[in-house]
Amino acid sequence: MKKEVFERQELCRRLGIDGKTLDEWQDCRIFGPFGFSDDRTPLYTETAVAEGEQIKRLQELGYGTREIQKIIRKIGLPRSAHGENRSGKKRNFLTVGALAEKVGVSPRTLKHWEDMGIIEPNMRSEGGFRYYSDAYIYLCNLVRDLQLFGYSLVGIKKISDLFRFYLAMRQDPGATAEKAARLDTMLQEIDRLSATMTLLKAGIGRWEDLLKKKRKEVASLRLDMQKKLAAAQKGGKNA
Repeated sequence: MKKEVFERQELCRRLGIDGKTLDEWQDCRIFGPFGFSDDRTPLYTETAVAEGEQIKRLQELGYGTREIQKIIRKIGLPRSAHGENRSGKKRNFLTVGALAEKVGVSPRTLKHWEDMGIIEPNMRSEGGFRYYSDAYIYLCNLVRDLQLFGYSLVGIKKISDLFRFYLAMRQDPGATAEKAARLDTMLQEIDRLSATMTLLKAGIGRWEDLLKKKRKEVASLRLDMQKKLAAAQKGGKNA
């Protein structure tokens, strides 16, 4: 499920603070973004909103920024119900345009895949901007691979649904007849794709041998033709 994400102005509006206050918090390292977009735009989640409200309450009680910094270092802020990873490592996210460029497709293609439910952005801003993690570069290339293997987008959607089900089931592995049936379907799709890849490998091998042989023949024929043309031009000048 995608998170709601806020850019700088959106966050300030939600917290009712100005940019100068936000910069002061960040300079003192009591507050910071969850990650950054490909153009280095800082991104904040609902966790940041909750933490910002806690910092504001401390300020309203008369604590200065440096005092709040000491409080956070000693006991920290109350943990957010959102359970966000606060390891300190900032994640990088891609806009739809940057992701499209890295994958080699158009933004319209990615939007179509999203509309079909094949991919889903990790986060979306209030302004409607979609952000994807770096992992989507690999995932989108897998979608392109499946298209080369002869899968339609409907078929690819079926596979993506099965993998989403698989990931969800790992979080809740309770046994049901429906889950068992879907796992059977997943195994069938894996076997089907494996068989297709075996055929493709054999076909690629044949074409590699054929193209290598024909390239040599075509190059030799072109060289012979160039010699004949050069000889004909020389003979025409001597005439």
